[in-house]
Amino acid sequence: MPTSADEHPDPSPAGSPAPESDWATQRREAAAERARMLRARADAEHARAARIVSLFVQVAREQGLEARPLAVQGYGGGTARTPLKGWYLRGDRTVAIDVDGHFYVLTTSLSMRQRLLGTMPVAEPVPMTIGEGGRDGDIVPLRFALERLLPGWETLSPEPLA
Repeated sequence: MPTSADEHPDPSPAGSPAPESDWATQRREAAAERARMLRARADAEHARAARIVSLFVQVAREQGLEARPLAVQGYGGGTARTPLKGWYLRGDRTVAIDVDGHFYVLTTSLSMRQRLLGTMPVAEPVPMTIGEGGRDGDIVPLRFALERLLPGWETLSPEPLA
């Protein structure tokens, strides 16, 4: 009397995965490759933006553009001092670069302690477009924001930006 395994033999060769498993594996590998490519693209964009900011900082120092103390704004109001000096990239003072070329988003939830004693924001990768993905829709290209701070700085840059 045949067993159920004899009635429905496995069509795949012994030891090889079923076709559904191959498909799932291929999809996972394709998704991982897409994620890797997106990370590489974002890393390249951040590196390009960091280079632009570095050149800007160099020109700003040479031209005597005064750096200002930077402060963090609380979501619910209030501000906190930081040990940083630099330049705000937006009129609402929510993003800035410091004199070393680091980029900061200067909004967060602030505790009473931070409001009294100050805080140290964490540097983030420099974006080519400031505000992209934000809810307010206020998107500013990095080069435009830098040009507002120091008109004509690109012509004074020691290297081309492209």
